Amino acid sequence: MTLDEFLSFKPLFYDVIDYNRFPSTYSEIKHSLPTPKTIHLVGTNGKGTTGRFLATALHRAGQKVGHYTSPHILRFNERIWLDGSEVSDEILECAHQKLLALLSVKIAETLSYFEYTTLLSLVVYEGCDYVVCEAGLGGEYDATAVFDKVLSIFTPIDFDHAAFLGSSIDSIATTKLRSMQCVALLGTQKHSEVETIARTIAEGKGCTLYTLSERLTPSIEEIALQLAIKNGLSNYLRDNLTLAMSAYEMLGFEASEVVFDQSALFGRLSKIASNITLDVGHNALAAESIAQNFVGKKVTLIYNTYGDKDYREILSILSPIIETVEIIEVSEGRIVERHLLESVLRELEIPFGMLDTLHEDKEYLVFGSFSVAETFLKRINVTSTMV
Repeated sequence: MTLDEFLSFKPLFYDVIDYNRFPSTYSEIKHSLPTPKTIHLVGTNGKGTTGRFLATALHRAGQKVGHYTSPHILRFNERIWLDGSEVSDEILECAHQKLLALLSVKIAETLSYFEYTTLLSLVVYEGCDYVVCEAGLGGEYDATAVFDKVLSIFTPIDFDHAAFLGSSIDSIATTKLRSMQCVALLGTQKHSEVETIARTIAEGKGCTLYTLSERLTPSIEEIALQLAIKNGLSNYLRDNLTLAMSAYEMLGFEASEVVFDQSALFGRLSKIASNITLDVGHNALAAESIAQNFVGKKVTLIYNTYGDKDYREILSILSPIIETVEIIEVSEGRIVERHLLESVLRELEIPFGMLDTLHEDKEYLVFGSFSVAETFLKRINVTSTMV
């Protein structure tokens, strides 16, 4: 069975997660898998771009590097990046067959989509010096947390995935931060209690913890500012770049313009046309960054959202920059029922309609989720070569 066929039988999302299944499976086959130096990225926002900045820099420094990220926008291959590009279908298929040979049929079928593809990425990354590995849902219970790590990086932590992580910053931060192991770098946080929790956990684990402010140097700040101007990076993307540069130096390298001269990961405030900006953000923290980027401007928001997101808060945050909302139909089971979304738009007094035709004289922002981005890009026939 090919990889595409195999994955098609696995649901992307689960209402209940078995936290013991993956650690048990990994321990059984660990001896047959590569063990590169792993950098673990955990947080609510900024993992993808921070990871890509860091992975690209390590690759340019002469290291063999993999970057595992999720979800993807158009092609599964986007999740598994190796030495500067997405892996090919041939490499993925070969890794799939190798992995199936290591697992019993029952275990292979039982593993979730994310669990299986996490192991698949590790097979692909055989021979790598470093793997930059992005957590999926959370922290300590995430499939990626089982790997031995040389560095844990924590991007901003905020409210998200309450059903699994809890409804308070304390519970969310605790779950994410417990994934730290030996050395950790804590990025700039919106909530002050995150640092307090991080220090308590680090002390209990015997982990060396640094905050970004403790590792930041004038040189890094100056390089990040110049590169942000050159590559058109927003404030939040510049923050991600700064975090990646600090992590890079913690690994024993020297940050420079040459290795960090790069644009952000596709889908992060990406300008896909002169009047269309696309961002895969889907929570309140992302909305705040978007609103700051468009302050003083008005956009037509092309939007939809998952039902478990706080779309009322998200739309409220974005309302100062919204001229009107055009709802895009998305064929995905978790998408909010349209009448509920429309009800919130009416309450917030935001004009809305359904997406029909794009107009050259309008400024558009596509925002809401990876599924929204995928649907929109396919609708306007943008191929994955852009990613």
